[in-house]
Amino acid sequence: MAKICVVGSCSMDFIVTSSKRPGAGETVLGESFKTLPGGKGANQAVAAARLGAEVTMIGRVGDDVFGEEILKNLNLNNVNTDYVEPVTHMESGTAHIILAENDNSIIVVKAANDEVTPAYIERALDVIKGSDMVLIQQEIPEESVAYVSNKCAEYGIPLLLNPAPARKIDNQIIENSAYITPNEHEAAILFDGAEVSASLRKYPNKLFITEGSNGVRYFDGEKEVVVPTYKVEALDTTGAGDTFNAAFAVALAEGKLLQESLRFANRAASLSVMKFGAQGGMPMRMEVKATL
Repeated sequence: MAKICVVGSCSMDFIVTSSKRPGAGETVLGESFKTLPGGKGANQAVAAARLGAEVTMIGRVGDDVFGEEILKNLNLNNVNTDYVEPVTHMESGTAHIILAENDNSIIVVKAANDEVTPAYIERALDVIKGSDMVLIQQEIPEESVAYVSNKCAEYGIPLLLNPAPARKIDNQIIENSAYITPNEHEAAILFDGAEVSASLRKYPNKLFITEGSNGVRYFDGEKEVVVPTYKVEALDTTGAGDTFNAAFAVALAEGKLLQESLRFANRAASLSVMKFGAQGGMPMRMEVKATL
């Protein structure tokens, strides 16, 4: 089993479905409402565990009912939560999701996730050091992302950076990362609006730009390559990116070649959108292998 360490956010998702997305100052009627465990870090941890990895999560939750539910859900999905501690003075992180017009809009309140500090992560350095791959996102403080990237570089552990939500980051984090997986919007922010081809050529076999239903684009050192996704009827796209990143990390950590890893990740992500909820649709390994 590949050993995956996920450093990131744990949240509770508040999900509203509607046939129409409200504009500024507009009220529309929704069709349903659900609360489900989420957070990009926890999502990727659950996805990686379902795909057969041995996963340890490094994160924080609030000392509240949502924190209890988040921890319970991680444990049910065989994620090691020894380093997911409650914060007594702060509520759990939340994500407020609108599903409308075959896409999603999300507002994230980081709350306890801001307590995933370098000092907190330092307690779990042995886990990072013993991992085959580390996944990290940007729903935790920027200095924590920088700290983990430096430690991974120091230990020689490959780091997969999923730069979401999008923000400018220090170039050293980019240099320390083995793999970077922005979507088109995130890439534009990350690289100051540079043309996609120019950014890809600067980071061959390192920068992978996800393009939704069009697949994943990267530069292999000689040419641009697009690995197409699998066409499915999407019910809920929330969590598809997290599934992709987790599956990509698992495949790479197992020693699969780049193209094979991307196909595995695309297949897992395509299966995830066929069910409701960020984690609800995340496939088991046997489902992915059976449909590749």
